[in-house]
Amino acid sequence: MFFLNTRSLPAGGGVVGSVDSITILDQTNTVHPLGELIAAIRGHDVLLITHGFNVNQMDGLEKVSNWAGLLNLGTAVPIGILWPGDSRWIHVVDYPVEGNDAIAAGKLLSAFLSANFTSALSLSFASHSLGARVVLQTIAGLDSSRHVRRLLLMAGAIDNTCLSDEYANAGKRPDSTSLLASRSDDVLEWAFPAGNFVSGLFTRGTPYVHEAIGREGPSPAVTPPPNIHADWQIPDNWDYGHGDYLPGNLPGNPAPAPIPPVVVFPGPGSPPPASKPAWSAAFETSRWP
Repeated sequence: MFFLNTRSLPAGGGVVGSVDSITILDQTNTVHPLGELIAAIRGHDVLLITHGFNVNQMDGLEKVSNWAGLLNLGTAVPIGILWPGDSRWIHVVDYPVEGNDAIAAGKLLSAFLSANFTSALSLSFASHSLGARVVLQTIAGLDSSRHVRRLLLMAGAIDNTCLSDEYANAGKRPDSTSLLASRSDDVLEWAFPAGNFVSGLFTRGTPYVHEAIGREGPSPAVTPPPNIHADWQIPDNWDYGHGDYLPGNLPGNPAPAPIPPVVVFPGPGSPPPASKPAWSAAFETSRWP
């Protein structure tokens, strides 16, 4: 599996200084030439997957490649995105700075994809946590001729008005958009509002006071884009936490998650899955048109 690496350092640090500095890695952290990546995506649909906040380079390689291995998307090619989402100072306190890094990474990625992914049939995106800002910023900057097939935001650590306000244009681009949200997500309940307030106060001009879209979905005060699937709330009794969407180290070589026969979101009180990361992968598989 290939990765687009926008990091300047394996741990901490910021975003690379230019599009030409983006490196191509595989899941073993080995560098590959750009030509190999272009050959792999030619004539295929591409799913770009990224991690969230407080994830260094090696963790990102592991979590994203493990989750991609649980998908079952036919001939589509999964590509990971690495960005400097790991805390440089103190968790939560530097969350506003990480948001800026997410924006910077997204701007570089949109230029990179517009220049180098013209041979792909379509582009789709999946993100976890603050990675939502990375992919939305990327979509916002893509060449208008690029077909964006699908978007999945898991535990999005971004304002619940984002798809109708800050990233309204990006929100309209995908043919199909899905959200996964959980009220059991303690990170989004406590750390996100604190960090978001600081972000608004010091870097945006007006304090953000909205909840995260990854807690209860879009704000009822705004009208979401029509391309969003109606269901997004994970049942409360599943106790789905912020770290439950992407798997860490997986023993052996697990098989991809089974493909659900129909696209049906679980109802309240339904039994929790045996593997939460496998369920999130099966959810994406079921929504893949």
